[in-house]
Amino acid sequence: MQAHANSIGSNKESRGMWLGLAGVAVFSLTLPFTRIAVAELHPAFVAFGRAVVAALCSILLLWQMKAPRPTRVQVKALLITALGVVVGFPLFSSIAMRYVPASHGAVVLGVLPLATAVFGALRFGERPSLGFWLAALAGSGIVIAFALRQGGGHFHAADFALFAAVIAAAMGYAEGGRLSQSMGGQQVIAWALVLSLPVMLPASLWLAWEYGVSASPQAWLAFSYVSLFSMFIGFFFWYKGLALGGIARVGQVQLLQPFMTLLGAALIAGEVLDASNLLFAAAVIAVVAIGRRMAVRR
Repeated sequence: MQAHANSIGSNKESRGMWLGLAGVAVFSLTLPFTRIAVAELHPAFVAFGRAVVAALCSILLLWQMKAPRPTRVQVKALLITALGVVVGFPLFSSIAMRYVPASHGAVVLGVLPLATAVFGALRFGERPSLGFWLAALAGSGIVIAFALRQGGGHFHAADFALFAAVIAAAMGYAEGGRLSQSMGGQQVIAWALVLSLPVMLPASLWLAWEYGVSASPQAWLAFSYVSLFSMFIGFFFWYKGLALGGIARVGQVQLLQPFMTLLGAALIAGEVLDASNLLFAAAVIAVVAIGRRMAVRR
């Protein structure tokens, strides 16, 4: 009986890891497409406008699902989620992408798995083992070293915006991942977007009026990706994965995201990808494999 229960738990965790990886693959192209969009559109408009587009899609989804209204307790968690992933991360990352390449942002955001684990531990009582923390620290240390190497031994001023984006995303990921256990990943991101619409819509309209929205088809295509995939569809996979496999463990899949983003930046934005990137990617994958085997009490 115990063996059967362990097998079920292992299958749920494995499924959670694969769903998390699918979400990370979608998110990994966010910075390259944001970089393209903010080259012609105001960064705040890109951040808030993509939330408006995704919120309108969410209204249709919730109506089709006949989803019940969230409870008062759930609304509080949804607002925290929205503050992190609907407002904070898009705004700070869009500002940073105006000044630094997507490849630079990719490696700085490599500390996101550690930040997500910290929020999960502090907010919801997950207790990763010492080995898990060492693996997370090692992986984060690798990507930080990579960022410093790319920056000539120091951080760029835009890194502060990226660090703020990390904190916002980690908070939203942890809160939303936990809430997905009772609401489901689709409803979590959909309601978070809908609740943010009364603020995002007027802000987007004002920004469009103030700064204009004249841009090339390429910029609008990039805006469409971050609106529909980064802000909406990717969260279906991500929050479901966090709910099944745990915030701390599935969050480690994010260690692969910087290197997926580097590849995307090379293919989409024409940024340079050199051999050292592949070496750092191999090191991070090894750390993820080690951390995957470490115990996490939930």
